[in-house]
Amino acid sequence: MATPAKKTQAEYSMKFTIERGELLRSLARLQSIVEKRNTIPILSNVKLEADKDGLQLTVTDMDLVATEKVPAITTMHGSLTVPAGTFYDIVRKLPEGAQIELEGISSSAQLLVKSGSSKFALSYLPAEDFPVMSEGDMTHNFSLPAQECLSLIEKSRFAMSTEETRYYLNGVYLHVSESEDKGVMLKAVATDGHRLARIETALPAGATGMPGIIIPRKTVNELKKLIEEQSEEVEISLSETKIRFAFGNAVLLSKLVDGTFPDYARVIPDGNNKIMEVDAKLLNQAVDRVSTISTGKTRGIKFALSAGKLNLSAQSPESGFAEEEIDVTYSADSFEIGFNSRYVLEMLAQLEGDSAQFLFSDQNSPVLVTDPSDVRSLYVIMPMRV
Repeated sequence: MATPAKKTQAEYSMKFTIERGELLRSLARLQSIVEKRNTIPILSNVKLEADKDGLQLTVTDMDLVATEKVPAITTMHGSLTVPAGTFYDIVRKLPEGAQIELEGISSSAQLLVKSGSSKFALSYLPAEDFPVMSEGDMTHNFSLPAQECLSLIEKSRFAMSTEETRYYLNGVYLHVSESEDKGVMLKAVATDGHRLARIETALPAGATGMPGIIIPRKTVNELKKLIEEQSEEVEISLSETKIRFAFGNAVLLSKLVDGTFPDYARVIPDGNNKIMEVDAKLLNQAVDRVSTISTGKTRGIKFALSAGKLNLSAQSPESGFAEEEIDVTYSADSFEIGFNSRYVLEMLAQLEGDSAQFLFSDQNSPVLVTDPSDVRSLYVIMPMRV
């Protein structure tokens, strides 16, 4: 039997070797940006660029583009694009600690993925056809510690709206404004009309005079994944239409929501004088238990306050009734108020300290919630009829 002819260097479009863990971590972070159903095939792909410095991976959905550089041993420089989901699944299913050899074969337009006795061939599309998003002129540049940047988005993103008709609420509003007793601050705000979160931090050099911008929901969620394990500074550049985050070996460039964020300060109550302080973990567990009985989308739960006590209750025609009482610090008039239990639980999950402070006015007015151990954060939750 004739021996197959060896491929010449000219037949390869790229060749490199990479450790499975490095490639998997990067693909896990990036592949979710790719839209699963695309009318443009190349938008389902990840672009691979191998050079002397390693492997750069790029994904985009035309509104958001992310790149990450990972270590690799390159024997032939080149670039191509392969289906992101399939490529991720292949790498994920290879043995831990495996070395992966990747070879782009020009004649068949295929990427060979080889590791141990496993071998795969993926059809590729040329890198030249991969869309490019230009940054344009970034008017403001500043940096934040990674954990500070993560805190701004993590503590506010739960309150983002998912209603596409209110697109201007589908993200986090990043802006600069005066704050009581603290001077000018950088603030991140999100609201869906039912609850609101506002997180603030010291104004970084370079952010003065920046335009108020709305970072899209998808960008916020992808940024969280990318910087969760970071310890370095996050370099932020922005204009009125785009924002760029650079950290470690990764860059995230995104278009901004083209809309006007509402005057959120009008819904932050001032003068709520019925104050309840409660063990946040105890309240979380009690709300979670009692709301088991609640049915429907809102999963309503009733708070009945009296001196030193909070009675939580829920009922439904289908499931029955649930009630639990916990000790709180409260000395104002007795009254009742209803909430969406999911909103309460998601808000309590953001608190850093052991206690939560609720400031009430009456059963129909917005409630202010603060974390005594974190003066930078403020939350508002609207009541509902239960």
